[in-house]
Amino acid sequence: WPRTPDIIVVTDGGRILGLGDLGVGGMGIPIGKLHLYCAGGGFHPSSCLPIQLDMGCDTASIVTDPLYLGNRMPRLKGEEHEEFVDEFMTAVQDKWPKCIIQFEDFQSEYALKYLEKYRSKYIYFNDDVQGTAAVVTAGFITGMKAQGTKLKDAKVVMFGAGSSAVGVSTYLCNAMVLAGLSPEEARNRIYMIDSKGLITTSRGDSLNEWKQKFARIDDTPNIKRLADVIKHVKPNALFGLTGAGPSFDKEVVEALCTGCARPLIFPLSNPTSKAEITCEQAVEFSKGKLLFAAGSPFPNVVYEGSIVYASQCNNMLIFPGVGMGAHLSGAKVITDGMMLAAAFTVANYVQDEDLKNGKLYPDLRCLRTMGKLITKAVWEKAHEEGVATVPPPVNIRKVINNSFYEPQYLQE
Repeated sequence: WPRTPDIIVVTDGGRILGLGDLGVGGMGIPIGKLHLYCAGGGFHPSSCLPIQLDMGCDTASIVTDPLYLGNRMPRLKGEEHEEFVDEFMTAVQDKWPKCIIQFEDFQSEYALKYLEKYRSKYIYFNDDVQGTAAVVTAGFITGMKAQGTKLKDAKVVMFGAGSSAVGVSTYLCNAMVLAGLSPEEARNRIYMIDSKGLITTSRGDSLNEWKQKFARIDDTPNIKRLADVIKHVKPNALFGLTGAGPSFDKEVVEALCTGCARPLIFPLSNPTSKAEITCEQAVEFSKGKLLFAAGSPFPNVVYEGSIVYASQCNNMLIFPGVGMGAHLSGAKVITDGMMLAAAFTVANYVQDEDLKNGKLYPDLRCLRTMGKLITKAVWEKAHEEGVATVPPPVNIRKVINNSFYEPQYLQE
């Protein structure tokens, strides 16, 4: 590579969006992410390095395609997978010790495992886990403001128990702790559902370490159906992170509205075909009494003469500024505190008038502005937590502005 990269986005192609194992066909994801680091985070294009780890592919229709470019072999698993990734991380650290490494679209079992393994050793974060968690937390904060519910009083049903769902639940708990709850009290406000129903310690199956953190240990009954869980819990918010497609039906939405006058409905699975519900359906089933945000773009809906806004809960509001904040601060690691600083920056940017109208996120046209504000917040948080090697300057806004890459177009 001709230049020293400031940031790497790397995938093993194992879980691309909701499309599954694409092998080396996942290369477009690191490239696309780095486009956004340039647009929203001010990174110079030549300082960005996309990487696809070719670890095989288990999708038969892909590996048998004559145009497939990768190794035609089963995907590496277990120790072989881990040894491969360990060698990659060691090589990057040896060659470019100040380079930020972002993992993208690894399968859940590896995403969470490697996050715990690498987060204190490298300048590293996983956007599927931490970036998703931060941007959803921002929408949760604004949604509770619009709803008139205090964070410490909110109850959440999390439909999904993979890496993204666990990351989101963890950050929601962190936000509730900042609002005054103990960690245990905050976890008790989250009701997590997997393919077998509500996760409890009494339902009789073996739970992995991530699910154990959110398994019910109280007297909550073992409930299998989502609608029945909602009827029992009466949550303020419903989040979908299964990647399994439509699953929030009329019964689910009506049950949600029975327990809360203006619930949050966040179908967060991507792409659009995998979303748990469309905005139009959610508005119809709730009779317009909801706050909506989705992982994929949906058009706004007019209901009885009023606009119901389909906010987009997109990680691009978070990760560009986190990356530049970590870069300018010379951060030794990227902490949850830095990610939460980004989440609160996004939430605080949304104006009261927008909240009144049901807009939960800044317009994506504010991407570059958000990138600079988050860069500042992350830099200051890194310094506060003692992981920055460069203290924030007095004229921090000017330094950030001058550090952002500005494309210059040649005049004819």
